[in-house]
Amino acid sequence: MSVPLWLWVATVGGLLALIALDLVIVDRKPHEVKPGEAARWVIFYIGCAVAFGIGIFVFAGHDPGVEFFTGYITEYSLSVDNLFIFMIIMASFKVPAIHQHRVLLVGILLALVMRSAFIAVGAALINQFVWVFFLFGAILIWTAVSMVRKKDEDEEYQENAVTRLVRKVFPVTDDFHGSKSFVKKDGKRWLTPMFVVIVAIGSADLLFAVDSIPAIFGITQEAFLVFTANAFALMGLRQLYFLLGGLVTKLVYLSYGLAVILGFIGAKLFLHALHEYHVVPDWLDISNWVSLGVIVVVLAVTTVASLAKAKRTEAAELAAR
Repeated sequence: MSVPLWLWVATVGGLLALIALDLVIVDRKPHEVKPGEAARWVIFYIGCAVAFGIGIFVFAGHDPGVEFFTGYITEYSLSVDNLFIFMIIMASFKVPAIHQHRVLLVGILLALVMRSAFIAVGAALINQFVWVFFLFGAILIWTAVSMVRKKDEDEEYQENAVTRLVRKVFPVTDDFHGSKSFVKKDGKRWLTPMFVVIVAIGSADLLFAVDSIPAIFGITQEAFLVFTANAFALMGLRQLYFLLGGLVTKLVYLSYGLAVILGFIGAKLFLHALHEYHVVPDWLDISNWVSLGVIVVVLAVTTVASLAKAKRTEAAELAAR
């Protein structure tokens, strides 16, 4: 799939227009985003992604279309698991409800810019070195094992190195000052907690890219599809945060499902690399239709099992009262 420069420019311009629309409609007047409003925006962003994917099908062909949708579903499902961390960060910083949308918008926009750099480097490496597939596969399998072995998901948020560095280098006020990231105090410029929490969200999402970027490169090596699948998944993530709310904590088996998906894609990367070295036969190079089927089935099973588990737990708690 050869992507001309004008298509890159048009796509990035379209994505920036969507972000601008979000800023004008939602963030112009800070308010607490209710589930109904969030649901409409989630449907809108999913609709945009579906329309874009159909365009890929029509103008680029069958295989790129399947790769986009498989990558988008994978990135979106991995993003859902990240919402729990976002909730912990928001609670830790005591972000007012009316400003949470701005925090997510700017933080995720920063993450998208940084992810773009990761994608460019990853695409360049893959085009030059086949052994990079082994490296990405190993990262995914290690992440899958870590997800399964993870014991305590309710631990308090610990600021990462980037956030600690910001606090060390710049003075930070104790309280929020509306939606301002900077204020003048005693003739000196101070950062506000708004700026710090945006950095925390952006850097946390960047860490999530350690598994999500290799995962999508296991589905497609076309940088354009990798970028757009990431962009649409991230742009819809903010509204999903407000829509799901506490529901994400009920998806108790989601991490296990994502571990299976990451392990599967990691194995696929190993097989693909071995195929490139002519070590394994063609039929062992897993197709994207198979990948899409595995991902959808695993997500469906883990979601249904999680909600059933939550329902049984609630029933048991009510019976014990």
